[in-house]
Amino acid sequence: MPIALSLREREVIRLVALGRSSKDIAQVLAISPRTVDTYRNRLMYKMRSHSVAAVVRYAVQAGMLPCHEPPAS
Repeated sequence: MPIALSLREREVIRLVALGRSSKDIAQVLAISPRTVDTYRNRLMYKMRSHSVAAVVRYAVQAGMLPCHEPPAS
């Protein structure tokens, strides 16, 4: 069953799944790192998960990761 996510939540989940840090995500989205952490926590709550790994797994299964974008180094 798909989980209802806002556009911003989709942006955050994609960047988290690509291995970006909260600081990097904050810079890309022009928000604070604390706001990124809030989105991450909200995503884990919606998914009833206690791990970022489950968030990443959801992003992969939902096809949120473009094939051409390299992961964070």
